[in-house]
Amino acid sequence: MRITQGTFSFLPELTDAQISAQIEYCLGRGWALAVEYTDDPHPRNTFWEMFGMPMFDVRDAAAILMEVNNCRATFPQHYIRLVASDATHGTESVVLSFIVNRPASEPGFRLVRTEEAGRTVRYCIESYAVQARPEGARY
Repeated sequence: MRITQGTFSFLPELTDAQISAQIEYCLGRGWALAVEYTDDPHPRNTFWEMFGMPMFDVRDAAAILMEVNNCRATFPQHYIRLVASDATHGTESVVLSFIVNRPASEPGFRLVRTEEAGRTVRYCIESYAVQARPEGARY
């Protein structure tokens, strides 16, 4: 299963040159960039861990790509995304985010059905990443 979150999710993996072009695009608009990572890509898990501080004052695409590569080296089996924020309206608003690293095996999700009082049935999704069972023993 391929996680599709953020911009460019349905495209093939971006090369470092393509990532640099997107960084240049963000810097050209004055957006601040940050690198985030997680091992649980649940769609409602919007707060990923930050890798370092947001790069508000960095205006060099190579320096930001170096931070992405440092995160890749530190967390090679995690999802890593680059997040661009715009502060022109007085608050930091995320205007662009895209995944720049994926684990070798993407565990996917399962649908959990819960029956409650009054014949009510609730559904939710649960990430296989939060289970301790290996791939092939999850189902």
